Amino acid sequence: MKRLLLSAVLFSAMHFNAQSFALQEFATGFSNPVEIAHANDNRLFVVQQNGIIKIVLPNGTVNAADFINLSSKILFGGERGLLGMAFHPQYATNGYFFVYYNNTAGNIVVARYTRNATNPNIADIGTEKIILNIPKPFDNHNGGSIHFAPDGNLWIVTGDGGSGGDPNNNGQDKNSLLGKMLRIDINSTAPYNIPAGNPYIGVDGADEVWSYGLRNAWKFSFDLTTGNAMIADVGQGAIEEINKIPIATAGLNYGWRCYEGNTAYNTTGCAASTTMTFPIAVYDHSGGKCSVTGGYVYRGTASPSLQGKYFFADYCSTQIGTLDANNTITWTTPFTGNNFSTFGEDYMKELYVAAVNNGKIYKITTATLGTQEDNLLTVRIFPNPAHDRVFVEGLQTENARIGLIGTEGKIVLEGIKLDSENSFDVTGITPGVYYLNIKTTDLKEYSQKLIIK
Repeated sequence: MKRLLLSAVLFSAMHFNAQSFALQEFATGFSNPVEIAHANDNRLFVVQQNGIIKIVLPNGTVNAADFINLSSKILFGGERGLLGMAFHPQYATNGYFFVYYNNTAGNIVVARYTRNATNPNIADIGTEKIILNIPKPFDNHNGGSIHFAPDGNLWIVTGDGGSGGDPNNNGQDKNSLLGKMLRIDINSTAPYNIPAGNPYIGVDGADEVWSYGLRNAWKFSFDLTTGNAMIADVGQGAIEEINKIPIATAGLNYGWRCYEGNTAYNTTGCAASTTMTFPIAVYDHSGGKCSVTGGYVYRGTASPSLQGKYFFADYCSTQIGTLDANNTITWTTPFTGNNFSTFGEDYMKELYVAAVNNGKIYKITTATLGTQEDNLLTVRIFPNPAHDRVFVEGLQTENARIGLIGTEGKIVLEGIKLDSENSFDVTGITPGVYYLNIKTTDLKEYSQKLIIK
């Protein structure tokens, strides 16, 4: 699905630790886990794509009884099925939770269900209230992530409707609910209301739309410490992207189908690029990468060294990536045999990750568990701004390759090897801002913004 463009960072010294955390097996036996949620208590709720939601207790034991089984209501296969879950902020008193699935017609459905009145470990399937029912032209690109924001409104991310290249231009069509971040008020007797502040009330665009220009976001989360939404959007064929957007900012255009990452894809009929919000980090498909799986910014207390890092993964390479506060990507070595499909938080904000192929849930921890850990590596790029030569200090390999890409996505240098002084020549390159990318043979990738004067 993509190719490398890199993340933009704003400093000249970069710190990388290829594996500063470990995965501890927490629970197993799931079928196609695609979401992990909590109800503000010590249980985890694991959403299976086949329509069943299971409860995991604090010791990793899985309840024998299903929390709910929606398999008769969904179309399961490929990218379709039961895909998302969110608990109402007042779940403890009202028992409401919401799910996102493809119904038997293939449509995107958001529905509300209610917890059983006497048994908190099961839900009543007969309490379904349909909130949204969105027709889809194709079977892929379903999106499938829902969360409540601090204002009590439900945010819903949808895919662009499918096929390839967004043939119906749903991402850029503000009147379509596909390829969007939607924001609705579900605290009403009607299926939903439109919250004040949605940007297209009374003007061109669907009232439900909060932002647009997404391809197939999988998945998004809120980082309430910084007030941002983190959106991982799967690319068309070359570039995976991560977006970081202030929760209070409405009406943003993330660029698809006009741009894939920072690179022009199909700009026919598109607005100026200056009106679009580009990702803070991107990566290509080198090293077997293919599709981003979005996660969370770590805000737990058990692993202080992970504070503020955004965790995500690539489905094919079996690697987990972290994005630091400077938007620098660090990849682990592969966790072979694990195709990571989703992340989740518990009520203490500790992080978990699920592998769809083996049905396992892992806890992310810095405890010593016997996994390999690399020493902290510091890489320095200087001078920055640069004029004729750029030096790279701190690499532990002689086979690094340099790439330089303009902010509009044009490749300026590719596959350049450092000389005997660990430098490379930028003489003759037009002054401006560029993205510098360094790839090494030990599966590390370093990215930084470089100014050439």
